[in-house]
Amino acid sequence: MARWFNIGGPCNPAQNYMLPAMGRLPDVAPLLRKGQYFVVHAQRQCGKTTAFLSLANETNAKGEAVAIYCSLETVQGFPRAEDGIPMICACLRKDAWGIPGVDRFAEERWPITDMPRDEVVSSGIQLILSRYAEIVRKPLYVFFDEVDCLGGETLITFLRQLRNGKIDMGKGKPFPASVALIGMRDIRDYKAKSRPESETLGSASPFNVVTEAMTIRTFSDEEVAVLYAQHTAETGQVFEPEAIRHACVSSGGQPYLVNALARWCVEKIHHEDFSQPITFADMDEAKEKIIRERGTHLDSLMERMKEPRVRRVVEPVMLGDMVNFDELQDDVRLVLDMGILKMDGRVLKPANPMYAEIIGRYLSWGTQQAMGVTVPETPWVKDDGLDMPGLLAAFQDFWRENASEAAVPFQYREAYPHLVLQAFLQRVINGGGQIVREMALGSERLDLGVHFRGAVYAVEVKKLAFYRKSPEKAYRQILGYMDRLGVSEGWLVVFDPDLAKSWNEKIGAEDVVQDGKTIHVIHC
Repeated sequence: MARWFNIGGPCNPAQNYMLPAMGRLPDVAPLLRKGQYFVVHAQRQCGKTTAFLSLANETNAKGEAVAIYCSLETVQGFPRAEDGIPMICACLRKDAWGIPGVDRFAEERWPITDMPRDEVVSSGIQLILSRYAEIVRKPLYVFFDEVDCLGGETLITFLRQLRNGKIDMGKGKPFPASVALIGMRDIRDYKAKSRPESETLGSASPFNVVTEAMTIRTFSDEEVAVLYAQHTAETGQVFEPEAIRHACVSSGGQPYLVNALARWCVEKIHHEDFSQPITFADMDEAKEKIIRERGTHLDSLMERMKEPRVRRVVEPVMLGDMVNFDELQDDVRLVLDMGILKMDGRVLKPANPMYAEIIGRYLSWGTQQAMGVTVPETPWVKDDGLDMPGLLAAFQDFWRENASEAAVPFQYREAYPHLVLQAFLQRVINGGGQIVREMALGSERLDLGVHFRGAVYAVEVKKLAFYRKSPEKAYRQILGYMDRLGVSEGWLVVFDPDLAKSWNEKIGAEDVVQDGKTIHVIHC
């Protein structure tokens, strides 16, 4: 039976197509040899758990060292140390099962059995790890996964015991030679999670336990091709080059998306008929279906959009604002670690085109649903495309009637006009087209490529302040976007946030012709 593309949980090489587990973490082996404590942080379903489970198995099979993989996922929601620390101790006992020497000790001579509870809380983890290291008489590696599930005093006490154990190791006492803390966030953000938001994230002794932090990168284009080639080798089903390229561009190499796209093509579109090649059209259909269905991984990611720290970074990116964000700022690092955004040179933008689309749809979903009542008909649809002038005139009417009262409770307040426009367009084209969203910090615009029934429409959204300051620059920007889309007509939508003005002053339209191309300026 052929293996399959996995989108749920760790990969099993006997069942799932996968790349070498540690291939994207080349710095880990040297850190283990040097006895370092380190952090590995990356977005969900990027291969962290698969990599460290495999590394633990390989280490124990070789016999030169002993490795324990310990998941802390069950400790989530227990910020008080008196609750959380005993649960971490239980995880260390459970996850020692199957490791020669350690498992029998954990079962028969558990060191904290008769300890008072307050002593377990203050030193139980340190004692257990010290005894494990003493028993194995080899270098002991401990890989703590899902560390970012910990919070409050549980997190601080956990890290403090690791640090104290490492200090004792310098005095000749047994303790794990190397410890990896694995999760979505860097240790800098653990500090934020354990303290009030207003407090500084400067140095604090429990957090000085690690010497290095690293992330696990996404797949390269070559790795995506290698992964898909495994399926071809086992089944004979070919991924056409255009399909592979489409998967690489759409997913940005994000492992979950890479696997989800292939899985949808193989299982949902062709129903495991391996005689059928995977084409560009198949991959495009898979991309749209995944975006619409928004599975658990994507829902979890988008739920993070509600966090104030995430909004503070994402909203300016959506607007293209000129904000001086530093890559090392804690809020920026948080969003990068989550995999929502990426740094492209010095530009902050969505991590991949699929995430850009999902962000736009997610944040405008409630508005789009409400439009099912307020905009029940979509008369702007034609056989060969859209009645774009009529559609945007209708949007102006909708904006006049709904903007002021609807904007008040909206979380992404600054981006609200942009999102309502996207929701309106999405409501019209659902089922017959797609919107390609291009957004980046410092671009001073949001570009929307509306694709519908073979026709393409260039729409650019701007704030009135920018348009007034430099209309010629605005025209140059949308002309550049029109050139990239290969069209000679574009729509520049300009929003005026001044609530003191009457709608008759705000609403309007004008046409500008430059370089033989027409720009329709729509004022809202």
